[in-house]
Amino acid sequence: MSLVMEQPAADVPPKVKSTRAQESTQAKERYDPKYDPLKDKSPGHGKEYAPTYWVDTAGVPPEDDGPITSDMDMDVDVAIIGSGYTGLSTAIHLAEMYGIKAIVIEANRMSWGCSTRNGGQAQCASGRLKRSQWIERWGLETALKMHRECVDGMNTFKSLIKDIDCDPQPGGHLYVAHRPKVMATLDKEAKLLRDTFDYDAQILDAETVKRDYVGDQEAAGAMHEPEGIGIHAGKLAFGYLRKARALGVKVHPASPVMGWETRNGVHYLKTPGGVVKARSVGVCTGGYTSQGLHSELKNRLLPVLSNSMVTRPLTQDEIAACNFKTNQVITDTRILRHYYRLLPDNRVQIGTRSAISGKNAPEKKYEDMLRADLTRKFPSLDQIKIDYSWWGWVDVSHDMMPRIYQPNPKQSIFYALGYGGNGVMYSAQAGKRLAQWIAGEGHKLDLPIFESKLPFPNVREVVESEMFAPFRRVGQQFLYQWYSLKDEVL
Repeated sequence: MSLVMEQPAADVPPKVKSTRAQESTQAKERYDPKYDPLKDKSPGHGKEYAPTYWVDTAGVPPEDDGPITSDMDMDVDVAIIGSGYTGLSTAIHLAEMYGIKAIVIEANRMSWGCSTRNGGQAQCASGRLKRSQWIERWGLETALKMHRECVDGMNTFKSLIKDIDCDPQPGGHLYVAHRPKVMATLDKEAKLLRDTFDYDAQILDAETVKRDYVGDQEAAGAMHEPEGIGIHAGKLAFGYLRKARALGVKVHPASPVMGWETRNGVHYLKTPGGVVKARSVGVCTGGYTSQGLHSELKNRLLPVLSNSMVTRPLTQDEIAACNFKTNQVITDTRILRHYYRLLPDNRVQIGTRSAISGKNAPEKKYEDMLRADLTRKFPSLDQIKIDYSWWGWVDVSHDMMPRIYQPNPKQSIFYALGYGGNGVMYSAQAGKRLAQWIAGEGHKLDLPIFESKLPFPNVREVVESEMFAPFRRVGQQFLYQWYSLKDEVL
């Protein structure tokens, strides 16, 4: 039975301190397991966290600055919407690089969305495309610059977490071939990475993977990348929050943006407690970007659900049976990929894609499907107790690459969105780049992800229609069926 089903109503979590800042972390609304950003007008107002392993084991959330209230003077230079990795990284870099102390506003509890629901895998990637696909799309010169941006991003991430106790598990990334036919493609990609990008990716055969790394019974081989770090997602989010507030950043939870007007270059962000007037706004809302937040964002993302679960701690005999000899982050080569690893406390975490709509997300069949996937990889874990099970929305752009951009040069609105599941590392770099945009240095950024808006799907007239969302879900259902056929049969 998952923790989602067992957790009691969370309207009144235990009180730790009586200060207003600490009280602001208390939930005003229960966690809604059926929340859907394509259907619901708002992500909520002070909702409780999803019942994830990360939140449950991260300790008491740090103090914040309380919800926006009418007695606050909210006339600021910069407001950041969203208190996840990207929003907090943006605020940190604005303070450190430019001396700008932004305020961060959050609809629910701090880092309530993607940042406390992901798999904790920091990889040297940006978006969903491989290096070979960068070359096909943009040419070699731009692809090389994109690779350097990712490497620089990894260094930014390492620098940010060096004084945060987030249980880092370094060692690289193991990209496991789930079928023998995939090995030829992996071999080609690894050679390209070594010869063209000077990135030391190595091919491992099935015997080596199962003997020296992990006994994944599906493994037909793997590509090993030198960069990759596993982290505790909740501890990282709370660490970013502490770091931002130490730099003078004000962070306000339970303050959803219910209305947004721009007059004479000033943005008026209406929250339940009061209005924030800001000269610049950075949007960092990830997969929880509501359709009505701003016209520049409507239908620019396809939010996709990802399921995750964590087992009870494994015994030493079970670890030996699975031959876990690495704590590296691991993904497999499915289009609907699995991400998994052995955590520091000897639990196994695994995740993959989930339901199409929020309404269907709580159905137990999705947890059962993920359990079956775990058993297929590690038969000895059949029937192991699952201590945590949850799901969250991933912000996928329609061309599979993120954007850090100012969509209208006449308005001081900026966003960093569309990581497609590779945001743990790149959100740190995206925050740095978004800070550059807000500080007036966006003209120095010359990569495609900094030079254009998040795209619409191909049929623009249909996409912009109010009636499109249901059809998008139907199309996604057929796409998942096709992907599954390609992954497992063709």
